[in-house]
Amino acid sequence: MSLIAGTYVTIMVDREVSPFGYFLTVGEQDVLLHYTELTREIEVGERLEVFIFYDTEDRLAATMKKPFLSLGEMAKLEVADVHPRLGCFLEMGLGRQLLLPIRELPENRDLHPRVGDHVYAIMEHDKQGRLRAKLAGEQELAPLCFHAPDSWKNTWVQATVYKPLQMGTFVLVDGGVLGFGAIGMIHSSERNRMLRLGEEVKVRVALVREDGRVNLAMSPRKEVGRNEDADRLIAFLKERPGGGMPYSDATPADIIKQRFGISKSAFKRAMGKLMKEGLVIQKENWTYLVEKMPKPKDGNEE
Repeated sequence: MSLIAGTYVTIMVDREVSPFGYFLTVGEQDVLLHYTELTREIEVGERLEVFIFYDTEDRLAATMKKPFLSLGEMAKLEVADVHPRLGCFLEMGLGRQLLLPIRELPENRDLHPRVGDHVYAIMEHDKQGRLRAKLAGEQELAPLCFHAPDSWKNTWVQATVYKPLQMGTFVLVDGGVLGFGAIGMIHSSERNRMLRLGEEVKVRVALVREDGRVNLAMSPRKEVGRNEDADRLIAFLKERPGGGMPYSDATPADIIKQRFGISKSAFKRAMGKLMKEGLVIQKENWTYLVEKMPKPKDGNEE
């Protein structure tokens, strides 16, 4: 039997060597189980199940602690540290981290994970047999995912980004008590910004597809968003001297976005609602509260 990093092995405790720990033996191969890697008291001659890994000096070592994953397995791991040249270091449950190499990360550094984000990773070996992580893709995730229920439509859910692309962001929606999760996509037209790998985001289920996957959006339904935007515009007008503002349907989209944080189409939907309800009026590229508009004088008044 050979010792392979990332695997569990049942092995005999051969001897204790203070101040280091216990040496475990299989065939002619010894491996150190350091005192810090014990989870209970052990005795020489006892057979133990241990996890094999490489220590900080690249030597094979053993631990009685249980990592979050073993060789070939996948888990959702927290980003513990980020290195600009090496990649990300992921917490694996042993008090040490697993490297996710820089080549596994998006080319755009703005889309790299940050400390505290979570990524779906698979434990593998590098060319020297040391442990490292690689990103899990749809091929690995899909068999573990479930079909989203129809009841999810128009509800808000938590999701984790596993593939950020320009055309859309692929995520895994938290399954809660249902299990591992459901695959979803946020189309670029439904994003208000780019989302990074490992970022957790609250999104709305716009459509539950026949294949059980979901189309997602970062904004409320148009009618809900329209009401919320209309309320904000009314509040803004009420705070303005004279109840007027120099913004209207003719205002350029970039100015609307900068001033109100919404798209030009959303602004026009909200304005249309307010004008239909008789609350505002637009005149010469300005918008006024109807209740604040000066009443025309009666022609018979002196």
